Amino acid sequence: MHVFVTGASGFVGSAIVEELVKNGHQVTGLVRTESGADKVAAAGAAPHLGDVNDLDMLRERAGAADAVIHTAFNHDFSNFKASCEADRKVVEAMGDAVAGTGKPLVITTGLGLLRYDRTVTEDDALNVSSDTIPRSATDEAAKAAADRGADVYIVRLPPSVHGAGDHGFIPIVINMARENGESAYITEGQNRWPAVHRLDAAILYRLIIEQRPSLKTLHAVAEEGIPFRNIAEVIGNGLHLPVVSKSGDNVKAHFGWFEHFAAMDCAASSEKTRQILGWDTTAPGLLSDIAHAGYLIVS
Repeated sequence: MHVFVTGASGFVGSAIVEELVKNGHQVTGLVRTESGADKVAAAGAAPHLGDVNDLDMLRERAGAADAVIHTAFNHDFSNFKASCEADRKVVEAMGDAVAGTGKPLVITTGLGLLRYDRTVTEDDALNVSSDTIPRSATDEAAKAAADRGADVYIVRLPPSVHGAGDHGFIPIVINMARENGESAYITEGQNRWPAVHRLDAAILYRLIIEQRPSLKTLHAVAEEGIPFRNIAEVIGNGLHLPVVSKSGDNVKAHFGWFEHFAAMDCAASSEKTRQILGWDTTAPGLLSDIAHAGYLIVS
């Protein structure tokens, strides 16, 4: 199968490329830089140097492939709404290219967008709009593409997709602990983060395009919900820093702009995803990775 992958040199995208190539698929990987192109080529895929916001190019590449996996996203929190609206256009363009062809389009979104006071499942619909949560624009575009006849799958990633080389939420929390001289959680720290290793997530993406399941929303979740206090404790122990609870104004003082994410409680199940695809997770868990995968080493 010829698969077009956006964000092919990224943390998740590069794992997907390697997984696809290893299992006999032909891959064209969209990258932004020459170094990214070298990385994709070294994995045995064909790099395409370009801009993910070049919609004509996306339509052409998506239309020429047998399947499309979209992982690229501009995580510029200083201009977040604009990044989310740009991603809406990207999904719309690729959706147009595959509409009516039967070719699968797999897009990536986040579990933290869902607002439920319980463990969420694949059956739970997004219950906030992009007017409230800008990142919902991707889900809205995916639904619109499906309504136009595209075979769209949504992979919901947890707040922590971890592994060596991670530059996401966990490194941010670690850097805040270093800067403040203590590792913190909020009140009792019982808010839960689901997690998955990047290599396990990559297998899920491959299984989707190979099996084309009837389930259209899938959860890349290895661990349903790790209390944030446990995350803070592993970080504090590894850095030899005190582990403390924060409340009131002290939360903002420690976490700053990250306060919302540090307080996020979004436990999620992947039971249906596992059942329908036969997906299993075998890579190390989040707490083990924090302790042993280089997160606590100063680069």
